[in-house]
Amino acid sequence: MSELTLTVIRFGLVALLWIFVFSVVGVLRGDLYGTRVLTRGKPKPNPRPAREPVAKPTPAAVPVTPKPSRASGKRIPTMLTVTEGSLAGTTLSLMETGVLLGRNPECTLILDDDFASGRHARIFRRDAAWFVEDLGSTNGTFLGSSKLTMPMPVEVGSTLRIGKTIFELRK
Repeated sequence: MSELTLTVIRFGLVALLWIFVFSVVGVLRGDLYGTRVLTRGKPKPNPRPAREPVAKPTPAAVPVTPKPSRASGKRIPTMLTVTEGSLAGTTLSLMETGVLLGRNPECTLILDDDFASGRHARIFRRDAAWFVEDLGSTNGTFLGSSKLTMPMPVEVGSTLRIGKTIFELRK
């Protein structure tokens, strides 16, 4: 082979090596710093004046008040409290639209648990009862000591476990 051919091959290999190095650095950077998380603070004020009056809050933001039902013995929960895990002591009102639990920023309660999936489970209202459903998570969702395989009804005092985080439904 000629000297020119060998030099071109050498430069090509060096270029491939640098591309590999930059791709490894990009992957490591993503692992170290994680994904970009959007904060859920108050929205920034709009510099333009509003022409219409501010609307009332949507039903998603209004906590649920239990409705009297004919099902005598069941107590309907209104709060979800984290009893164990990194968010211990956190209390969340159950909303008409439901509660989504997981690691993704779009979830209602963002879990800081390595064993939780992005969209792990949801708690939703159907008729006059609340249900919990696993959303195909890797490690599963447990109601008491049993693993959820389908939506199950929950009442006051029920405990949920997602990874190392334990929740209790309260009135």
